[in-house]
Amino acid sequence: MATYLIQIAFTAESFARLVETPENRFAAVIPLVERLGGRFVGSWMSFGEYDSVAVVEMPDEVAMKGFSMSVMAGGGARHLHVTPLMSFERGVEAMRVAQGIAYRAPGTAASE
Repeated sequence: MATYLIQIAFTAESFARLVETPENRFAAVIPLVERLGGRFVGSWMSFGEYDSVAVVEMPDEVAMKGFSMSVMAGGGARHLHVTPLMSFERGVEAMRVAQGIAYRAPGTAASE
């Protein structure tokens, strides 16, 4: 399964409702993730551009995109950003791939 970082920014109206009636909104999305064959890893409130973050595992990018479309279509979110994540073990594999290729910056000669 692929792992994704989800960053979400709520609308002002959503925050007003949450202040009036506090609840963990991720409790509402866990069943959706599971229904798509995914697994909810965890969630946190955050500071800055995004109000909350979560980590989920999904069977593929189609399931992840469907999930993000559903959340945005449901309203309450001002912005939702999804970042695919890679384990450090897979990152080391990518480093080994990079060893075997050489990128040349624009305007540099092939021999440089």
